Amino acid sequence: MTGTLVLAGTPIGDVADAPPRLSTALAEADVIAAEDTRRLRRLTQALGVAPGGRVVSYFEGNESARTPELVEELRGGARVLLVTDAGMPSVSDPGYRLVAAAVEHDIKVTAVPGPSAVLTALALSGLPVDRFCFEGFLPRKGGERLSRLREVAGERRTLVYFEAPHRLDDTLAAMAEVFGADRRAAVCRELTKTYEEVKRGPLADLAAWAAEGVRGEITVVVEGAPDSGPEELDAGELVRRVRIREDAGERRKEAIAAVAAEAGLPKRIVFDAVVAAKRSAG
Repeated sequence: MTGTLVLAGTPIGDVADAPPRLSTALAEADVIAAEDTRRLRRLTQALGVAPGGRVVSYFEGNESARTPELVEELRGGARVLLVTDAGMPSVSDPGYRLVAAAVEHDIKVTAVPGPSAVLTALALSGLPVDRFCFEGFLPRKGGERLSRLREVAGERRTLVYFEAPHRLDDTLAAMAEVFGADRRAAVCRELTKTYEEVKRGPLADLAAWAAEGVRGEITVVVEGAPDSGPEELDAGELVRRVRIREDAGERRKEAIAAVAAEAGLPKRIVFDAVVAAKRSAG
């Protein structure tokens, strides 16, 4: 018989938030795959539990190589427990490859649900939470970051992002540029920890605040775009928007399609406007 893959949530701050089943799962696992074995050791000490099986590292750098090894353990009947540094595995953390491989081999996958920075930040943000989408970490390079933000500029659902503290001011400034300076947002810092802080306000104000320096684990929640209906844009504005996207690195075909979607127009209209502008310039 094949084994079972267990995804276990770990505290995102306060160790007292560890799910009650986590201690049992740690004690009963044949193999524990941990994003950081040193953090796992600190967690087990805090919980007063001894790992019952072999502990191996499983992080971004060795995820591809270690996944087949763990699958073989599972196929041999082992109970493999996957834990990351904080929160649920697979959510911007290692785990997806192993889950996909286990599913492919008809291996049972279950979970010990635990804390989630995404859901905690949403609940504390004061923004609509009936519909949301999680965007993870944005690209580090400025042009790629702007391009990614433009892809969701018209998204009406609440947006959730993770961000490193030293990039927060640049990210919020980029969001203010793309989404609008007055778009509401919340920066959730050090959730469930001693110095937990939730800063709410317009994106421009939050960018100015973050420019002074911010520390800790960061989750950003941004209000969705207002439902204003398709924009009425003249040919000049359509061309301008296409050029902005091209300057950010998008290919013309993708830029035209994105602008057409934003404006609620057929792609042919935007394409014709770009072609006409090119002829007039030539």
